[in-house]
Amino acid sequence: MSTTAERLGTVLCGVGESPIWRRADQAFYWTDIPGKTLWRWTPETGAFAQWALPQMAGSIAMRGDGWLLAMEDGFYACDALREGQACAARPLASVAHAAPGMRFNDGRCDRQGRFLAGTMVMDMALASPAGALYRHDARGVTVLLDGLIVPNGLAFSPQGRTMYLSDSHPSRATVWAFDYDTETGVPANRRVFIDALPAGRPDGAAVDVAGCYWICGNDAGKVYRYTPDGRLDRTLDVPAAKVAMCAFGGSRMDTLFVTSIRPGNAAPGALEGAVFALHPGVQGLEETASAG
Repeated sequence: MSTTAERLGTVLCGVGESPIWRRADQAFYWTDIPGKTLWRWTPETGAFAQWALPQMAGSIAMRGDGWLLAMEDGFYACDALREGQACAARPLASVAHAAPGMRFNDGRCDRQGRFLAGTMVMDMALASPAGALYRHDARGVTVLLDGLIVPNGLAFSPQGRTMYLSDSHPSRATVWAFDYDTETGVPANRRVFIDALPAGRPDGAAVDVAGCYWICGNDAGKVYRYTPDGRLDRTLDVPAAKVAMCAFGGSRMDTLFVTSIRPGNAAPGALEGAVFALHPGVQGLEETASAG
């Protein structure tokens, strides 16, 4: 076990998000939202690859041998990627945003393969509660929740019957838990799971095999592990203050990948925007592919 964060290559993302380990490729993928780029790192070779996207992608999910992407104005599909070619994304379903200047943000599939993703007003200074949580499946698109400012921290318990969601805007900085109906894909019984992190704001998250919730503390350079009853269990340090999202991967699913954000005023040598790997001695759960 090593909790020392290892930087992956020299990549610096404007907003590194939606990290996913793809077992079939034995590779780690993530997006740079403002960079409109999908990245891949292959541990066996140490090689990086990247694909241009037609819009900003806030979150991604595996779909067959390709990808499902929640981008600026809706959900898109991208077939198998080929190096040297752009991602040929095609629209699946659009959404009617509640305000101008919005895009999709954090998202992932539930254990049944429904893709859930939230939207936000990109200008966080407006603190606009125009965001919503959407569900995309074979039947179409459904709004599950509204009134969100910056939806984040979406994750599911191992059996899928608890859904976690945070709002990372400074005015809220709260993580909620919901009862999740695995038959219908509808959350209910919203309650506070974490009312405040020890430091930082709650951002992206992952769940391990024990059902513990790992949440990035944005602005604090921390990743926190909470037990299913809401008790803080562990704290890991990352050498970038604005950690964005974490995900388990690797051949044994025991590597914790962490993406980060690079603000416009970052110092030239700062590691904000880099991607890191830690080995906390815990196994995570594989992401479920989209069934829609």
